[in-house]
Amino acid sequence: MKKTVVFIIAFAVILTGCADTKKQSKGVYMLLDTSGTYALELKKAQSILNYLLGTLQPMDTLAVARIDTGSFSEKDIIAKVTFYQRPSVANNQKRAFKKKIDKFTSEVKSSKYTDISGGLYQAIEYLNKADPGKKYILIFSDLKEELKKGLVRDVPFQLAGFNVIALNVNKLRADISDPKIYSKRVEQWGKKIESCNGQWRVVNDLERLDNIFSE
Repeated sequence: MKKTVVFIIAFAVILTGCADTKKQSKGVYMLLDTSGTYALELKKAQSILNYLLGTLQPMDTLAVARIDTGSFSEKDIIAKVTFYQRPSVANNQKRAFKKKIDKFTSEVKSSKYTDISGGLYQAIEYLNKADPGKKYILIFSDLKEELKKGLVRDVPFQLAGFNVIALNVNKLRADISDPKIYSKRVEQWGKKIESCNGQWRVVNDLERLDNIFSE
């Protein structure tokens, strides 16, 4: 009888530990803008991904997808992984992940349109399915959305519990002529995210990537 009680207690402790780990886990979905000349910025994205691979822990989830003409599709996911609990296995997963990203950035061709909204819908769907404790969507883009005719993107985002962070928001040629255009573009995205109950931040200082996870 005593052995049974001890087993039940030990099993309960294991379950509690797993629940705590799940609650503390992070899920990061990074969107890479591949439109126009912004595709040339992807080398900077590699440094961000190197930081993420060095920071994320076992049980954390990481996925990277491209923003292109129609981004609400699993085919745009370049690499995805939930890191295994054993550090040796997790390290092998990280090496394989980096290899896929390096291959993509060396071969990528720029897209004509920029379906940021579609990428966000896909990110929300993916992270909700992975169900991490904390959810982050990183948008590596100048935030200039250009949709192909026929794409419908007027469905509100379901962003309660999500942190949405724009990275490396470059100024376009028109922005240099009129800075209000840049400010308005960033502000509009912020209002859109916050109106859907998401948390919004912009991190342009790529030397301070620790700001990604500061809340």
